[in-house]
Amino acid sequence: MKSVITCDMEGRVLTMNDDAVKIFGYKKEEIIGKKRVSIFSPGEIVIQNVGNWLATADKLGEYVGKTYFLKKDGTKINAKISIRPTFADGKSNAQTGYCGVTEVIDEDVTVPINLSTKIIKGVAITRVPFTSASIFPMLAIAAFYAGLGDGLFSVTSLLLAVFGVLLLHLSSNVFNDYFDVSDGTDEANNEYFQPGGAAITGGSRAIELGIITLNKTKTVATSLLLASLLVAGFLFYNIYQVTGATSNVEGALAVGLSGLFLGYFYTARPLRLVARRGLGELAIFLAFGPLLTLGTGYAISAETIVFLSSEFYMLLSLGVPFGFLTTNILYINQFPDAESDAKTGKNHLVVTLGKKAARWGYLVILSLAFYSSVYLNDLLNVHENFNSNVFLVGNAVLYLFGLSIFMKLLKNYQKRELVNANIQTIILQTLFCVFYIISLNLFFI
Repeated sequence: MKSVITCDMEGRVLTMNDDAVKIFGYKKEEIIGKKRVSIFSPGEIVIQNVGNWLATADKLGEYVGKTYFLKKDGTKINAKISIRPTFADGKSNAQTGYCGVTEVIDEDVTVPINLSTKIIKGVAITRVPFTSASIFPMLAIAAFYAGLGDGLFSVTSLLLAVFGVLLLHLSSNVFNDYFDVSDGTDEANNEYFQPGGAAITGGSRAIELGIITLNKTKTVATSLLLASLLVAGFLFYNIYQVTGATSNVEGALAVGLSGLFLGYFYTARPLRLVARRGLGELAIFLAFGPLLTLGTGYAISAETIVFLSSEFYMLLSLGVPFGFLTTNILYINQFPDAESDAKTGKNHLVVTLGKKAARWGYLVILSLAFYSSVYLNDLLNVHENFNSNVFLVGNAVLYLFGLSIFMKLLKNYQKRELVNANIQTIILQTLFCVFYIISLNLFFI
């Protein structure tokens, strides 16, 4: 008895024979077009080995080895496997996916899990790479103060603030996974982008892979939240020590609680902002834009920030372009997930507008980001080394990069090739942050 399963390049199951049904215990209608081949393997094996297996199959034409799978009821299946690449008909002969043949064996197969795999597992669960969206704008605010003069911000407070926001962001990521699985959103989604195993859209898929249970996900999210609050306590103490007053502590606390509220209720009921036709996008804009930059100012400034002062408004204004660009990361990620999101009531803007019309929303958000950035040009001339020409040219170059991404969205909004635009949108936000850090503190001039 041999299982034969074919999948596309992203692992989505295309066909399975009757022996596959008998061996794995799933009905064809449960799997074909709805699940990925990773559902048959323990998550740690997927993380550690599958990439190498596929690379060997691509290079040599076939990978042969031993592993173990899990049946639908959790029973272990010791197996010999063969993986071969599959190709399209025609002149191009393009690779379309893989064919895996599984033969059950009597040998008890074990697959040792490396320490590096366990580390990657933690990264996968928390989606650490996405925290650049919150960390880099904070560093830009530090560069803003550094460009104004020496001794204007506390390095200790900056380190505590970055660490605290990092933990809070990770907690929000894990809570979002917990609520999306609880609401059935992830279960309904088989169109997500996960190139090379890296989560781009559709959440981390950690629960689906069996890397972590639903209850453990909630425990991890809560632990990260409590850790961030502990760090916040040390931060508030240091703010008071630096400024000699409670004003900045109160401001940082108010902003922090607002960010926590928006991050948690982005997917949590009863508010579930992501399902309220634009409120989710607004929450991301505020949390990763004006609130983040204002809160960073309260956290690291060596002097008291007066409410509604010019410095207060400057810190808010600096966050506007960051907020728009981070919102566009979320926005373009909604395209591949739109059908499944609509089925589970996750009515964000792409679902509300429809994919075709929603394409232009990306251009609007992109243009608002760079319009608000150019608007800051005159305000930022207070910096001793600020170069207006460099700032304007840099914004123009990055905007052109953004327009090239938009053109990809226009063309590929219903195709799997859109993933390149999703990745480039993340890169654009990162490059923009780095550009600001340099522009606001041209220490080398």
